[in-house]
Amino acid sequence: MIERLDIKRRVVGALVIRELHTRFGRENLGFLWIFLEPVLLAVAVAALHGNYKLPISGNVQPVPFALGGYILFIMFRSVLSRAETLLEANRPLLYHRPVTLFDMLLARSLLEMVTTGAVLFFLLLAANYLGLAEPIHDPLLVLLALLLMSWFCFGLAMVVMAVSHESSFVGRLIHPMLYLTLPISGAFFLLAWLPENIQRAAAWVPTVHIFELLREGQFRDFDSARIDLVYPIVCSALLMLVGYAAIRFVRPRIEL
Repeated sequence: MIERLDIKRRVVGALVIRELHTRFGRENLGFLWIFLEPVLLAVAVAALHGNYKLPISGNVQPVPFALGGYILFIMFRSVLSRAETLLEANRPLLYHRPVTLFDMLLARSLLEMVTTGAVLFFLLLAANYLGLAEPIHDPLLVLLALLLMSWFCFGLAMVVMAVSHESSFVGRLIHPMLYLTLPISGAFFLLAWLPENIQRAAAWVPTVHIFELLREGQFRDFDSARIDLVYPIVCSALLMLVGYAAIRFVRPRIEL
């Protein structure tokens, strides 16, 4: 058992390094782009929202609000969009028996999670240093939100990869659907801002609760009355089960 876990660890580690090389190469800024790309996007979005007055009392400031929401959404978008192309980019690796589809997805998801976490804390600390945000209220809650989003994305990515392999038409819909989910994801709104009937509808979206948890970690005076962490945990667990069954079904159908 320990030997198998060690093999799995080395396989996933090698896949992470391969992903870094294939996505960013070794020339110019190389690996730095994995941090610079989300930093530039998040800073641009925060600058657009910097002068907005948020419709809520307390210390919820627009710049850290926009930074936190968009950075987590970048991870959601990146994990799912790359899941659709995973097989085409890594099909030859399946000739190696220790390498599985699960390992490929896990390596990409871990890379996105670590990158997102580093960018998130770096930008929130930078915003605090520049006087655009107060210190993070509870870093552990922010970290928990990051882990929950990573788990949810990983389970959904397994389903996306399997469905994309079986239907190229569905695969082409992934990218536009990701952008259509932005308004309902919870990245740029709080449940408290919505009318009661819309709050009940929005609460069915699992990521809304994850973003509410993120805000509780970011802002001292914010306390969500409708947050329900059991719901996204159950959804993530179900997605993991469905996704694992899906990739087990797809694996024998892949032509090497």
